[in-house]
Order: sequence, then structure tokens, then C-alpha cells
Amino acid sequence: MADGIVERVQQATRGLAPGYFALVMATGILSVGLRLEDVLLPSTLLLYACAAAFVVLSTLTVTRLVAYRAEMRDDFTDPRRGFGFFTLVAGANVLGARLAMEQRTGWTAVLLLVALLLWVVLGYVVPWTAVLGRTARPVLSSANGTWFVWVVASQSVAVGAATLQPHAATWQRGPLAILAVFSWSVGIFLYAATGVFVALRLMLYELKPADLTPSYWVSMGAASITVLAGARIVEMASAPMVNATRGLVAGTSVLFWCFATWLIPPLVAAGWWRHRTHRVPLTYDATLWSMVFPLGMYAVAGIYLGKADHLPVVGTVGFAELWVALAVWVAVAVAMVTHVWRTVVVGPADAPQARVGA
Repeated sequence: MADGIVERVQQATRGLAPGYFALVMATGILSVGLRLEDVLLPSTLLLYACAAAFVVLSTLTVTRLVAYRAEMRDDFTDPRRGFGFFTLVAGANVLGARLAMEQRTGWTAVLLLVALLLWVVLGYVVPWTAVLGRTARPVLSSANGTWFVWVVASQSVAVGAATLQPHAATWQRGPLAILAVFSWSVGIFLYAATGVFVALRLMLYELKPADLTPSYWVSMGAASITVLAGARIVEMASAPMVNATRGLVAGTSVLFWCFATWLIPPLVAAGWWRHRTHRVPLTYDATLWSMVFPLGMYAVAGIYLGKADHLPVVGTVGFAELWVALAVWVAVAVAMVTHVWRTVVVGPADAPQARVGA
């Protein structure tokens, strides 16, 4: 039996999709939201779960890089999955932001540094290997919601830098402010570009119910983390870059919150069309974490924006959404544990492995 479990763990590692770090993102952002509302015990438990998930997934990813390079290379060259690697960047920064709330800013700095290096490298590698470097055309037909994770990664760097900046030494605040505003600005342009690509794919190519995966919720999550990053920039300690952009960042954040709110009804309708109208079974798939994260991020973004820009209505909406996101997290977590138990612990050795692209 032990040999069978080892074999199934190896198969799971070989088939591990890069976007599984959306689990870290979803768990971490809910921990942040609960901490903001002083719901301490659940927030702490989720922090532990987030850190554990980050360590486990990082270990599996390194193992996969060493032992299963061909499978990882396939992910890098697949435009449907390649952008999922950016979830590692976002997951590291979400965990770092949560640790900063516990005054663990040293870990926040370490995670920000790791995430920054990965963001720079992946920001050039993934678009080339997954999109520009492919000989098969048209690549546009493979665009999907996972491409928005590139935006999320950029904005997560802004969140990490803005979170760390008030706690840093005086000489460090200027560079951190520049990094926060720089990555936030890059994220906005990436959102516009990605939105065009994904919209063209939806309009020019046939869209089957099976294609409309939960990863499209990342479009709303990307808009929401843009709001959160903007709110954190507004709250940063005084620095030339902050002073020059504070009004612009605050106003733009409100616009992105409005757009994120507008996206929720069509995303819900898309899920209804997929699962109710066309009867696509609602079973566990790792892409479900790509839906949980945007729900939690929308809640936290609303809470932060309500405080930073003195918008109590926005804060109230965020508070209500937080509990919806928590309920969805619990449902998906139960489904994940059940899935892992059946396919890895007691399931057949040839059980199919779930893939995620966001």
C-alpha cells in the first residue's frame, strides 16, 4: 500500500499544474480579510494553512523542476497553462502581506524579494515561451482567464512593497515607493492588454461550455487587487513618488472597484450557463481556487478602499462579500481534501490528475 501511495504522489507531482498556487492566494487573502475584521482565530488558522500550502507547493514545484522537466517545459510552452506560473509570485506576496500584520516584516521582505525576482524573470519568459515563441498559430484561440494572473502578479508586487514601506528604514522608503507605483502602473497596462486578448478570443472563436472554466473569475480578481494595491499606495508613508501620484492612484482605484463590481453578475451568469444550462458537472477541479481568490480579494479590496478613501459603502460591501468568499473557500477546501483522499491516498494509481491554469 505504501508503494502505491508513493507512486500516486509521484504522479500527482508530475501532473501538478503551476496555477495551484491560487490555493495559497485564496487562503492568504481570506486570512487578511478576517484579520482586518478582528476575527482572529479563523484568520490565524487560515494563516497557518496558507503557509503550509506555500511550503508544500513550493517543494512539489522544485521537485517537479528537478525530476519532471519535460512536463514543466510543456507548461511553459502552453498558452493555456503557462501564465499559471505567476500564481507563485502572487501567492508569495499575499502570504508576505499577511505576515506583516503579525509584525513579521522580515519574512515579508524575503517573500517580496523572491516574488520580485520571479516577476521580472517570468514576466519576460512566459510571454515568450507560451505566446511569442510558438510556431503554431493562431495563439489567440488559446487565450483564457489565466492570462489575467500576469496582472495579479504585478499588482501583488505593488501590495508587497506598499505593505513593507511604512515599516522600512527611511532610506528604504523611497525605493519601495517607486517599486510599488511602478508595478501598479505596469499592472494596469497589462490589464488593458490582457482584456483585449481575452475579449477577442471570446468574440472570434467558438466558446464551448467546457471552455468557460472558473479561471475567468481572475479578470475580476485582477481588477480587485489593482484596487487593493492602490489603496495600500495611498496609505504609504510620505515619499516623492507617493506624493506625486496619490490623487491619481486613489481615483483610479475607485474606477477599478466599480469595474470589478460590474464583472460579478456576468461571471455568475457564465457559471449558470455552463453548469445549469449545459449541464457541465460541477466537480472538484483546481481551477476552482481561481474563483475563490477573486471573491476574497474583492472583499479585502473593498474593506481597504473604504478606509483609505473614506468610502463606508464600499467597505460595507467588502465586509459582506468576505463571508461569501469564506463560505466558498470552505466548500472548495472540502472538495479538494475529498479529491486528494480518493485519488492519492486510496485511489487507483492511474487516477487522472487535475490541472489548473490560474
